[in-house]
Amino acid sequence: MAKKDIDKDKSEEKPRETTVEFLASLAGVVVTGLFIITFILQAFEIPSASMVKTLLVGDHVFVNRVQFSPRNKWVGPLLPYRDIRRGDIVVFLSVDPRTPELYIVKRIMGLPGDRIHLRDGVVYRNGEKLVENYVNHPDQGPFSSPDDYRDNFPAVPPGDQPNVIAEWKLTMPDHIENGDIVVPPDSYFGMGDNRDVSLDSRYWGFIPKENVIGRPMFIYWSFDTPEDQYQQKEFGQRIAFLGHVIIHFFDETRWKRTLKPVK
Repeated sequence: MAKKDIDKDKSEEKPRETTVEFLASLAGVVVTGLFIITFILQAFEIPSASMVKTLLVGDHVFVNRVQFSPRNKWVGPLLPYRDIRRGDIVVFLSVDPRTPELYIVKRIMGLPGDRIHLRDGVVYRNGEKLVENYVNHPDQGPFSSPDDYRDNFPAVPPGDQPNVIAEWKLTMPDHIENGDIVVPPDSYFGMGDNRDVSLDSRYWGFIPKENVIGRPMFIYWSFDTPEDQYQQKEFGQRIAFLGHVIIHFFDETRWKRTLKPVK
């Protein structure tokens, strides 16, 4: 090969990336990832059975933090903002004083102005009986027996129901009209799909709009987890379960739920 051709080949070689350029590229990826995790997506773990069978204990979901947030005139056209709709599943900050700073997931059953009541466990919204294919009713266990307050809300007063918070007992009558609970402005009525087990708006009242975090998009990982695992307080018990996850990651991961949309 002539010297002229060798020089030409060398000139056509792509310049190698320097260490500084590599670190700059890596930093860009990290910053982008942190931005997405901080402002757009957030990971949550389902700790209770209140949304079975839609969401199981041990499901890990990514939540869209942007969709229900106030519209921003600078990035509004670029992001899929929309108002909360009936039937949406949302993550929100607990309004129950017994579980402060806890994130809860429920399905939105009522928007501001909607009139809600239950009769024999069936939900009626604005006078219309709802057909809810996603609802789960346990066949056995302590919640399988009839409960007048739970199943005929709000016609039956809470009385000495231990799960109803004191503030809701006091304020609930102010929102009842002709046998319906009426959802006030900037609030929502939420219920769990595992209807007989769920502690929801029947027990602690409305979900304030400002408490809503976002909408679960899909399950990114699901592990077969005991229902009482998230009530364990002792450090040793948590470490023991972590070891169990490591040992049984492959055989107890619920692979069929991976990337399953939440709806």
